[in-house]
Amino acid sequence: MKAMVLQKVGTPLVPEERPPPVPSAGEIRVAVEACAVCRTDLHVVDGDLPHPRLPLVPGHEIVGRVEALGSGVSSLEPGQRVGIPWLGHTCGHCPYCVSGQENLCDEPLFTGYTRDGGFASHAIAHAAYAFSLPEDGDPVALAPLLCAGLIGWRSLVAAGLGERIGIYGFGAAAHIITQVCTWQGRRVFAFTRPGDVAAQDFARSLGAAWAGGSDEVPPEKLDAAIIFAPVGDLVPLALGAVRKGGRVVCGGIHMSDLPGFPYRLLWEERQVVSVANLTRRDALDFLAIVPKARIRTHTVRYPLEAANEALGDLRAGRLQGAAVLVP
Repeated sequence: MKAMVLQKVGTPLVPEERPPPVPSAGEIRVAVEACAVCRTDLHVVDGDLPHPRLPLVPGHEIVGRVEALGSGVSSLEPGQRVGIPWLGHTCGHCPYCVSGQENLCDEPLFTGYTRDGGFASHAIAHAAYAFSLPEDGDPVALAPLLCAGLIGWRSLVAAGLGERIGIYGFGAAAHIITQVCTWQGRRVFAFTRPGDVAAQDFARSLGAAWAGGSDEVPPEKLDAAIIFAPVGDLVPLALGAVRKGGRVVCGGIHMSDLPGFPYRLLWEERQVVSVANLTRRDALDFLAIVPKARIRTHTVRYPLEAANEALGDLRAGRLQGAAVLVP
């Protein structure tokens, strides 16, 4: 098999040839059709997230075909198309798992972080954490749904049922969740890097009611705001944009430190909450919505060997939508 491997944090990925992995009990081997490139992959490669398992194959937005079954797997069959997300396994017995909060499991495995992921021609996954996907869909279009879509969905649920939703950072997650909001009858206010006219036009093309720079004040108070950009300075700006009783959701796995800000921004029962990982219930709920909302992902394809180029384009903000690697 072919793989792009992180040997040392902060260094480029290295191409390797490896024997095909053998699935253990409860696992499957998947022939990867596509794997999207997520900002979390950047955080892993750049060292923002501590203690990745090295050497490591990154990637956790995997679409592929089941190629081999480990013992005890009866829920899937060879040839079936599945999606493999960030949450790779949970213990099932810690207080969080037994209370329905498996996203906070004390002993988790994460695809492309603590176990090898999908920047490769083949990948291993626990069968119980893989999800059936449409057999006739474009795997490149499906791949961003496996994290950008899922974490966007969990963030939107955390934001509540308000009509006016602000989104700070208009990348892969934002472009998907804007379509969900439009389908639900909500209005999206998109905040981009100051002066990024192309991103603002992109947001409006997907249904955003307003788009401007993150340094701008929206024309109306927001019911809630979701921050996808990993920039702590956006938190007080978002608090200033939401109404009394409004909520600010931090949707990323990593963010720069929050600055000090006056208590008046938080007062009047405004809230700041974070979203961590995802649950399998999130995946089932969101994937059921995708065809109803007619979500269309915007993607840029890269060959597997160009993984470093894709990461560089994401790091530099040169993408609209999502980068996707194709073995």
